[in-house]
Amino acid sequence: MKTATTFAMPLTDEQRWQAVCERDPAYDGQFVFAVRTTGICCRPSCRSRRPLRGNVRFFVDVASALAAGFRPCKRCQPASIDPQQQRLRKVEIACDLLAQESAITLDALADAVGMSRWHFHRLFKTVTGLTPKRWQLAFRARRLRDALSASQKVTDAVLAAGFPDSSSYYRQADAALGMTARQYRDGGESATVYYALSPCSLGRCLVAQSERGICAILLADSDEALLAELRHIFPRAFCEPGSEAYAIEVEQVIRHLDNPATPFTLPLDLQGTAFQLQVWNALRAIPPGQTVSYQALAERIGRPAAVRAVASACAANKLAIVVPCHRVVRADGTRSGYRWGPARKAQLLMKESDKES
Repeated sequence: MKTATTFAMPLTDEQRWQAVCERDPAYDGQFVFAVRTTGICCRPSCRSRRPLRGNVRFFVDVASALAAGFRPCKRCQPASIDPQQQRLRKVEIACDLLAQESAITLDALADAVGMSRWHFHRLFKTVTGLTPKRWQLAFRARRLRDALSASQKVTDAVLAAGFPDSSSYYRQADAALGMTARQYRDGGESATVYYALSPCSLGRCLVAQSERGICAILLADSDEALLAELRHIFPRAFCEPGSEAYAIEVEQVIRHLDNPATPFTLPLDLQGTAFQLQVWNALRAIPPGQTVSYQALAERIGRPAAVRAVASACAANKLAIVVPCHRVVRADGTRSGYRWGPARKAQLLMKESDKES
């Protein structure tokens, strides 16, 4: 998502008009434009019908436009709060509605925040990293995990989490957990996780796969440490060595570990809270050779005050390199902690930096 930009030189009218034509939110707060034929002034990002260039005047701020006799647009509301805050508020309202037990359609969500279905869906995914449907599923999965941890009956826990009483929704609950609800309550009992051990440029690697996709990529100095961590993640699952066919998939994982720029096409079984999934999806959007701070990552997901929570989500990542939490550094640019050790983080960043240069 673009953020407001401070320009070193004054904008020309040609630059302003280009921003209006592109409806570029990066210029919101830099100027407003007014339309002589309607008597209305708008933000550059306003989604209203584009006026003719000859009817447009530019002003440095909305106060100047109002003083010239123009009225603020009711759609983009240039005289109200910052547009970025408006967008975040719309997403917050939608999240509150999605957190309710009753079902709600995409059209109803869009109507509730005064947006078209298409623009709302795009905004929600940009801010949260998830579609509304996936966000609601992740939120319900978190409530389901909490309920199951309290040893509730499986049926009661599924209903309490907001999954309706329907077999199709029970399947959604199972998909969100990565196993059946009963298996999750019992610590992964009866679920099967296949794994393979392999050397890589970072030491020893364990790649684990559930029936839904790659669920763990772990790094350590020994196979014993890797197996111990796998058992800690899935305490009651059946952890078995994978077949020869699985070894072919593992080769793709190792190639990606050794060279993160190589494509990774295997399905993932990402299991986490809605917030964790949001952070992990944002991490996957960071290109090799680039780094961000925890603060910047929090701002990317629209949660600038959640820096510590972002750091915790990075630490909870179980998919080394594929979810590249090694690309997050401190605000001053120095390296921070890493689940698989600071030496590996330094090695990864150096390797990616060398390939970019």
